[in-house]
Amino acid sequence: MNSAVPHATLQLPTAKLLIDGKFVESDSNQWGNVVNPATQQVIGRVPFATVEEVDAAIASAQRAFLAWRNTPLGARLRVMLKFQDLVRRNMERIARTLTAEQGKTLPDAQGDIFRGLEVVEHACSVGTLQMGEFAENVAGGVDTYTLRQPIGVCAGITPFNFPGMIPLWMFPMAIVCGNTFVLKPSEQDPLSTMELVELAMEAGVPPGVLNVVHGGKTVVDMLCTHPDVKAISFVGSTHVGTHVYNLGSKHGKRVQSMMGAKNHAVVLPDANRQQTLNALVGAGFGAAGQRCMATSVVVLVGQSRDWLPELVAKAKLLKVNAGHEPGTDVGPVMSKAAHARITGLIEEGVQAGAALLLDGRNVKVPGYENGNFVGPTIFSGVSPDMSIYTQEIFGPVVVVLEVDTLDEAIALVNRNPMGNGVGLFTQSGAAARKFQSEIDVGQVGINIPIPVPVPYFSFTGSRGSKLGDLGPYGKQVVQFYTQTKTVTARWFDDTPAEGVNTTIALR
Repeated sequence: MNSAVPHATLQLPTAKLLIDGKFVESDSNQWGNVVNPATQQVIGRVPFATVEEVDAAIASAQRAFLAWRNTPLGARLRVMLKFQDLVRRNMERIARTLTAEQGKTLPDAQGDIFRGLEVVEHACSVGTLQMGEFAENVAGGVDTYTLRQPIGVCAGITPFNFPGMIPLWMFPMAIVCGNTFVLKPSEQDPLSTMELVELAMEAGVPPGVLNVVHGGKTVVDMLCTHPDVKAISFVGSTHVGTHVYNLGSKHGKRVQSMMGAKNHAVVLPDANRQQTLNALVGAGFGAAGQRCMATSVVVLVGQSRDWLPELVAKAKLLKVNAGHEPGTDVGPVMSKAAHARITGLIEEGVQAGAALLLDGRNVKVPGYENGNFVGPTIFSGVSPDMSIYTQEIFGPVVVVLEVDTLDEAIALVNRNPMGNGVGLFTQSGAAARKFQSEIDVGQVGINIPIPVPVPYFSFTGSRGSKLGDLGPYGKQVVQFYTQTKTVTARWFDDTPAEGVNTTIALR
């Protein structure tokens, strides 16, 4: 954060707050810079909202909930229909902003937004998603049915690595279910998120139904403790996610917290060699490794260890450059701090005795000498006690372990505390069935390196990668954003009344 220079004198775009349907300049005296990771150019300013501004946003959402919860389903889904059309038509423009502030390549930025857009499209199915259950005549003249009703003000805290997709995982599903929402985007790259929010307002989201505040820990803690906030969705680091879950739960909130990962890809010798190698390189180094579902660990089983030189050769062909440059495969990492952390962990791997087969620390990009670039990096000879295996590096670093059998590979993956995603590469149906049955990871890919499900299913990370029972989007998030009310009803006709019954049984 840098508040030394008054933001007004910089003549830079500022991230506005959205409160009660109006985009407003913050009164905060604390501001941060939005920095292009490829150039270090400051491209915008973001306020750290005041306590009064956060209170105002939550109060606005609370007031709006009284009317929005009673807005017909059809009206709510028509807002989503218009919103998805606006996002689709403005995708290229928003992707350019996203690339400038986050660093990922333009095609990957478009993919970031598109995967979020798929959730918006699914939100248009709210009519069937929110249906309850009904049973007629469960006892003499008694019917029982359930209602799915909104829960109130919900909050979302989103990470820097997907400023398009993750906000679109959250607020569309929350508000289409009849809730109101307060969004806190990452303070590192909020500009593309705000462009999506502007389109949501253009689509007809009423004042107060969607609000946005910016900031750091103070804002996060307010959202976790405010009595009017009923539920919190979080995606980000394990450290912050654990804090959000514990603090929010302590204050009676529903919390879903998607956190860190160490995703493995297990390769059997019978796998399709070239398709597997291409998948491993793309999943390991795409988005500069800054995906919570990145394949950061490759487990070579048996003779597949002979593929290692080809894996290195393919990684060497990737082009490192600024994200907006044509043909770029790997853009910069998010910040100088991220760069220092990644290169520091690489050095730890070297000191621990792992074999550094490909070193991306000294990559040079002509014209972007100040960029936060780390090239594809590959270690072999890695043991499970090394920091490059135990820690989520969140950079373009892949570590390779070798085992003799599928059983050993399964045991290795299951010993790791994280459980976001895992992949198996094989042409054996029997091996695949054994793997998906015995592996203790929430999301499994068979010949797919990044098994993020389509929005009709829920994101189901597990163990150390997730706190809370219900995941983002899909059927689970409808359960998260609604409460079930069960009604048991009996209607009497003109039949003469029976006597008093003091038993619990229904008649």
